[in-house]
Amino acid sequence: MKATRDAFGSHLPEMGDMYDNIVALDADLGKATKIASFKESHPDRFFQMGIAEANMIGVSSGLSEYGYKVFLASFGSFLTGRYDQIRCSLAYPNRPVILVGTHVGMAIGKDGVTQMGLEDVSIMRALPNMKILNPASYSESIKVIEYLCKTELDSPHYLRLGRQPVEDWEMPFKFGKGQVVFETWPECEITIFSTGCVLGDVVSASKEISRNSDYNVRVINIPTLKPIDEEIIIESAKTSEYLFTVEDHSIIGGLGSAVSEVLTDKYPKRVTRIGLDDIFPESAPPSDLYEKYGLSSEQITKRVLSESMDR
Repeated sequence: MKATRDAFGSHLPEMGDMYDNIVALDADLGKATKIASFKESHPDRFFQMGIAEANMIGVSSGLSEYGYKVFLASFGSFLTGRYDQIRCSLAYPNRPVILVGTHVGMAIGKDGVTQMGLEDVSIMRALPNMKILNPASYSESIKVIEYLCKTELDSPHYLRLGRQPVEDWEMPFKFGKGQVVFETWPECEITIFSTGCVLGDVVSASKEISRNSDYNVRVINIPTLKPIDEEIIIESAKTSEYLFTVEDHSIIGGLGSAVSEVLTDKYPKRVTRIGLDDIFPESAPPSDLYEKYGLSSEQITKRVLSESMDR
């Protein structure tokens, strides 16, 4: 098991070997975000900006204007706290900078709320031109990083990475598309949309549901949160009676909101959003937080069965 941030640390230097226009900016958290590995391999293209994220974002905008592919990294909560600079220096002029936010969600545990990216997706989704990627595993993160490095981007991208080790799901990646990662039958009564590092808990819960009920369950991984895959959402709504979203993020503005927005406009149907309700969690071990706030596989199982049987 490896963390998605580890893929960033291991693969960005390799991409730097292939593309000499890649530069990396760090806000004094390089060992935690893993961007420090780029300094070891490409010290002439690594810039330590200190604890000055707002300045780092402004510098990244200028570098991108001169043809550099800029990766900048900090904790997700710290980056999105510099909303004004992201909005005015990156989103508005449409600069193709990659913002890497690590340590997202409740899964960082005891570090507490000030370090947790709990509403980062909500903030980034609201910005015109911003694209959002939230890979679920180490292998998927590598594919996302390769995409970002090899593609001539035309807008800013937010890459959301976790600290906790997760099961390494090997699956194809295509920007803007979701993929079915678990399915007990071609026609499933329940579809669960998952994004990011909760995928393992979602699949475990889905297996438990299929073993202990008459429901067939489908799990769809959504690595691209913006633009979201409308086609797979609408198709699932047409073929499944019950729809759920699961995310280590606030249910306001994240995956649940994105899926609901698509269905409101294109194929109205009820969606149950599983994630952090409108509340700040405690500082505690990740497993305890997931259990209390409904993101452990056991709690996901109970919630899905309860909601499905009550309707």
